[in-house]
Amino acid sequence: MERILVTPRSLTATPHPLIEHLRDEGHEIVMPAPGKSPDEAELLALVPGVTGWLAGVEKISPRVIEAASQLKVISRNGTGTDNLPIEALLERHIAVRIAAGANAAGVAELAIGLMFAALRQIPLCDAGIKRGQWPRRIGAEIRGRTVGVIGCGAIGAEVARLAAALGARILAFDPMRPNVNVDERSLRWTEVAEILAEADIVTLHCPAPADGRPLIGAAELATMPSGSILINTARAVLVDEAAILAALDAGGLGCYATDVFDDEPPTSLALAGHPKVIATSHVGGFTQESVNRATEVAVANLMDALSRGEG
Repeated sequence: MERILVTPRSLTATPHPLIEHLRDEGHEIVMPAPGKSPDEAELLALVPGVTGWLAGVEKISPRVIEAASQLKVISRNGTGTDNLPIEALLERHIAVRIAAGANAAGVAELAIGLMFAALRQIPLCDAGIKRGQWPRRIGAEIRGRTVGVIGCGAIGAEVARLAAALGARILAFDPMRPNVNVDERSLRWTEVAEILAEADIVTLHCPAPADGRPLIGAAELATMPSGSILINTARAVLVDEAAILAALDAGGLGCYATDVFDDEPPTSLALAGHPKVIATSHVGGFTQESVNRATEVAVANLMDALSRGEG
């Protein structure tokens, strides 16, 4: 039987049947504090003796991998590996598995929801009414708008399909140019620079640039149309948060709607509390359906790797 570490917040906050099934089969399940991303100190205390790790978005350092002397596989309940020390894992021949596409529907629907929230001023209306006011600020419709989708993997492709079905014109960028099943009359492939210059709404669904620099900084924001909307349900490192704040204050950027922050929860409310920011608490894949799909794939990947003796 295996000693398995389970760290995704969605799985530690509430018992999940698939994790309980592993326990019933005799595996030892190790978890951090419920519902919180563990820090390095907590992970260092948990990893000794662990052979399999079902991981979330928590930052995993090379020091933690060094302490996990018996670790054979890390199975992510999502697609990103930005939080993993890939070089350290390669050196140790520790397998990495991902749950590709499992949370695509949840994240894509949140991105569309954030578009509606920004276009129709939903948070402003809600907050005003709760203060006893009656705010009425004219909104805009998504039909006829130009939506730029940067990154067209499982999530970005679903966003493109949903936005096109709502009547938006799609400008898309992805170096692989996959088939996203959108009518060619509604979608045109182009480059990031053109998307930023032309789109009313830009939504990010891509990995971080290899050089570590933000994809969207002050120079890129300066090219975007006045009043445009930027959606980020992918990764905080894709944007320069200070540049976003400056663009919002200057009036160039109309709205920044984000599900991700450099610090989670944010240690400063300068950006998260800004009146032109719509913020959610990293809930893109946090739907019952997405959690179930991602957990099913991640657990299957984990046990498959362990059964093969990977690592």
